[in-house]
Amino acid sequence: MIDPRQVFLEKAEENLAAAESEFANRRYNSCANRCYYACFQAAIYALRMAGIQPPGRSDRWGHDFVQAQFNGQLIGRRKLYPSSLRNTLAENYALREAADYTTDHATERKTARAVRRVVAFLAEIRSETGRG
Repeated sequence: MIDPRQVFLEKAEENLAAAESEFANRRYNSCANRCYYACFQAAIYALRMAGIQPPGRSDRWGHDFVQAQFNGQLIGRRKLYPSSLRNTLAENYALREAADYTTDHATERKTARAVRRVVAFLAEIRSETGRG
């Protein structure tokens, strides 16, 4: 039986694979979207593994909540992750927002950086949680 906490790590891994595929096929806007969601879902996994749940009785993870808790609790207070990850969620979120909701296109250069950020982010989370 699968540990329900693992579901978000599996989703993050799937989104990383999708981001890499989209990048290889020069679909940079889609790549930007998948990069953000890979990080977002990996952060949820890390929060759950640390015993942090979404507010109230909801099982919905808000984007602002996840960023604030990951940076504040897991990086700042508990020091489970390096401060080099502090901007990862925000940077990938901003790229996704531009790619999804503006007339701007994500570029090869920007999405290459986003993919590298995801790879580093997931590596740190796997390492900390013993899944490396």
